[in-house]
Amino acid sequence: MSNKKPYNSYSDYFSKIFGGRVQKLTLDAGFTCPNRDGTKGVNGCIFCDNNAFNPSYCMPEKSITTQLLEGIEFHQKRYRRAVSYLAYFQAYSNTYADIETLREKYLEALGVPNVIGLVIGTRPDCITEEICKLLAELSKEKYVAVEIGIESIYDKTLQTVHRGHDFNEAVQALNLLKKYNLKTGGHFIFGLPDETPEDWMKALPIINKLPLDTIKFHQLQLIKNTEIEKLYQTQPERFFRMNMPEYIQFIVNFTEQLNPDFVIERFAGEVPPRYLSDANWGIIRYDLVLREIEAEFAKRESFQGKRYTI
Repeated sequence: MSNKKPYNSYSDYFSKIFGGRVQKLTLDAGFTCPNRDGTKGVNGCIFCDNNAFNPSYCMPEKSITTQLLEGIEFHQKRYRRAVSYLAYFQAYSNTYADIETLREKYLEALGVPNVIGLVIGTRPDCITEEICKLLAELSKEKYVAVEIGIESIYDKTLQTVHRGHDFNEAVQALNLLKKYNLKTGGHFIFGLPDETPEDWMKALPIINKLPLDTIKFHQLQLIKNTEIEKLYQTQPERFFRMNMPEYIQFIVNFTEQLNPDFVIERFAGEVPPRYLSDANWGIIRYDLVLREIEAEFAKRESFQGKRYTI
């Protein structure tokens, strides 16, 4: 646990590993997804619009090197303390290609000056033994982490949002990655159709046993022109939506019972307001949300894992 924060923070985690601030640089490497190319579907998950979280410099028409150099230039102006960078393969499924294509793209990213590692976002059904071997090879020299979009432990929910995989596939993918001693992350969304805070709290004992190094939480954000926006417009009763004060109470309750070994990358999501169909929280930056969460921990004199049980 960090001496500075009441939870294991992502920034402190990297400071311990690398001795200073490390900045992730988002990439769009031009990958697709089995939920978009017809293998499992063509329209993607019902909540998905990658444009909502891609920085302006992230365009697949640009080379990986160009995107990273533009990202470094941007962050040097905004975060002057950052001297090292991680190439964050974020858009779509970044292990969904033949092994030589993956090797070429990963090595190009690692060849950019001051890029010291990779963070690779992908789906559970896009992890194979061959891919793990490649990543394990790269991890001998550089930092390599794989972030899996899990979203929910409930298979009924995963079917509703058209994920195209079940929860057990996420468990299998994480176990396979750990077999090769790779760093693992998991992503969850609170607010998907037909789920309630009681369901999310009941999921905790299962989540706590996952072989994760890092974990990321997002509240459901309704993005314009997505299928989930249409579902909400026609069947709002299927959605449990919290305002920001309610979410802060929930996420602190949740974190008090969360595995204290997990490093928390994010407590909530943030997208540009122009993409939001329903700005449930108004236009509030994540920095403010985080301050409110930390204030609630302080008010309770609490911390991550305070009520954790094995």
